[in-house]
Amino acid sequence: MILLTDIGKSHGTRAVLSGITARFPRQSLTSIIGPNGAGKSTLLMLIARLAEPGSGRITLGGADIARISRAEYARRVATLRQFPAIELRLTVEELVAFGRFPHNRGRPTAEDRRATDEAIAFLSLDTIRKARLDELSGGQRQMAFLAMTIAQQTHCLLLDEPLNNLDMRHALRIMQALRSLCDDLGRTVVAVIHDINFAANHSDQIIALKDGRLHSSGTVDQVVTEAGLRDLYGLDFHILPRPHGRLCDYFTPKGEAG
Repeated sequence: MILLTDIGKSHGTRAVLSGITARFPRQSLTSIIGPNGAGKSTLLMLIARLAEPGSGRITLGGADIARISRAEYARRVATLRQFPAIELRLTVEELVAFGRFPHNRGRPTAEDRRATDEAIAFLSLDTIRKARLDELSGGQRQMAFLAMTIAQQTHCLLLDEPLNNLDMRHALRIMQALRSLCDDLGRTVVAVIHDINFAANHSDQIIALKDGRLHSSGTVDQVVTEAGLRDLYGLDFHILPRPHGRLCDYFTPKGEAG
């Protein structure tokens, strides 16, 4: 489990995060939601050790992450940033194999090749494994980068806006893959998600940030309420129950819901 205690972070004199205390349970999918500028990506980068908090403490399995070597942390936590480089002239297979670097330090073994093959197969990318990244659509590239993260075979995956710029089909495939990582492979996934409906229908728990502070956290039922989302985003929401989830409608003009 990842535990954050009273986390703060500032850029100069501007506080980006203040007093964030939250927990991320094992083998679960946690979505971090909130309006732009709420501090979502900053929080994820602190957990990833790509930035340091100004105050507070982050632990992984009870150990302060600052005391875990970076090499060991990379074997336990994988991170997919929001804007991965795509100018590299690599094939999908070569990119995914990079996910094994924390384990092999550039000297791949049969185990590394097996892990690469499994990650490609997990996301059904076999038909494009030899294609170069610059030949692929944005959705296909995002799937390839996710496969690289999966190939790292860490217990925890941190994903910064993995649905960014994707069409509905690719976004759904990624959310289904993340759900399967938790349910079938026992991984822990933490993702910054802007689409409230994807977060509401695929997450185990949700952490909502607003103005750099914790707005709410808990199960989907606890966080995804009309009053809570209205206060979080400043929009009128109408939540419609579905047989297998819910639809968070923020398009209906005020006074016409029902």
